[in-house]
Amino acid sequence: MTPTGHAFHPEHVDKSGIIQASPEQLQAENRFISHVAKQAQIVDQIDPAMYDYYNVKRGLRDPNGAGVVVGLTRIGNVDGYQVVGGQKAAIPGKLYYRGIDIEDIVHACWEENRFGYEETSYLLLFGQLPTQAQLLDYMNVLGSRRELPPGFARDMILNAPSPNVMNKLSRGVLALYSYDNDPEDLSIENQLRQSINLIGYFPTLIAYGWQAKRTYYHNESLHLHYPDPELSTAQNFLRMIRPTGEFSDEEAKILDLCLILHAEHGGGNNSSFTVHLVSSTCTDIYSAIAAGVCSLKGPLHGGANLYVLQMIEDIKANVKDITDEKELTEYVIKIINKEAGDRTGKLYGLGHAVYTISDPRAKLLKKMAKRLAKNQNKMDDFMLYDFIEKRGAQIFQEIKGLPRPLPANVDLYSGFVYQALGIPYDIVTPLFATARISGWCAHRLEEIVAGGKLMRPAYQCVQPLTEYVPISLREE
Repeated sequence: MTPTGHAFHPEHVDKSGIIQASPEQLQAENRFISHVAKQAQIVDQIDPAMYDYYNVKRGLRDPNGAGVVVGLTRIGNVDGYQVVGGQKAAIPGKLYYRGIDIEDIVHACWEENRFGYEETSYLLLFGQLPTQAQLLDYMNVLGSRRELPPGFARDMILNAPSPNVMNKLSRGVLALYSYDNDPEDLSIENQLRQSINLIGYFPTLIAYGWQAKRTYYHNESLHLHYPDPELSTAQNFLRMIRPTGEFSDEEAKILDLCLILHAEHGGGNNSSFTVHLVSSTCTDIYSAIAAGVCSLKGPLHGGANLYVLQMIEDIKANVKDITDEKELTEYVIKIINKEAGDRTGKLYGLGHAVYTISDPRAKLLKKMAKRLAKNQNKMDDFMLYDFIEKRGAQIFQEIKGLPRPLPANVDLYSGFVYQALGIPYDIVTPLFATARISGWCAHRLEEIVAGGKLMRPAYQCVQPLTEYVPISLREE
């Protein structure tokens, strides 16, 4: 007999080997869940007016949309508006890594025709730009950390595939705890060792997790390539996700620039704040980074780039001629009015919590996207994204009565770039994590060094006091 008291039958075991409930059990469970779900929906409702009454900063934001300041950081700064007379004033967006303009970092890599993510990672972790010798040392250490611990790929990834690569990534990060000889040591030396290990491991964790998914869930051939310690993060990523392991220098350098732009975005973005929050408990780095991965997965955060790709595919499927602005305008209006698309009324890839006029990452990605479009004869597709940025934003402004059009955000053109590079849907968000792991580790170190206080925000309880009723007296 099974622990539930029901006889075991082979037909009740699914593909993963998990024992499934009988049809009768499932029906009973569904009735129960349906009943209690309705009850939960009632008891968990809170009148929106109560948030104003108690001066609650919903979403940790002030009434004007600005984030509530909950900490100090030296790592990154997102500059998207100024506060004048208590009101937000729009300005062109700027992004700084350790005080250095991200546009200067990207332009230097372009002009010198070299990879820059490892330099950016060094800057974020150690607070200054490396010398040539320091960068070479760092790259050598990272290269030695590309390959996962012995047996890890088989035991933790191939033998336990997941239908979602982000979930597989978070599980993989947690599993690495067991392969660390000193996982709980919070000394800065050990935290740096663990951080560099994770930065090195991430591309391999993601590539192998995706390959396992392809094979197990889609019956496709398994292609596992060992990481090459001599290659950059971007080169290794392309090498490991492609069946032949081949890639061009231009493809790798464009992906490298994407990684630079996604590496950090201030301490207030949801996943970096999550790493700060969890690290404030003095837990281990694997728990903190896994929490960051789980945060990034959400469609309101890192998962938003998938929605851009799905929106573009929907437009292309329903607009006969994507070069016809009149036809595009009519369909975009339908999307905004919840008559088309996913019926949410959203134009994905537009708007940002901080940037008001422009997102510097979107500006840089647009240049890459246009370059790829010309080289791959995809200018019609590129102009569709350009239409969403310009005309789509204007239409949204007019329909919604906004004071100004929403700026394109990083997700709009990153979707085009990833498609042009042949990056599968399944690993678009994990690729974001490959970049952001450097920022997360930097924020983790900062919290260990400078935080020193458990984060413990308050919630105002608005539930009236009630008497306990003995079970025999409770009404159905």
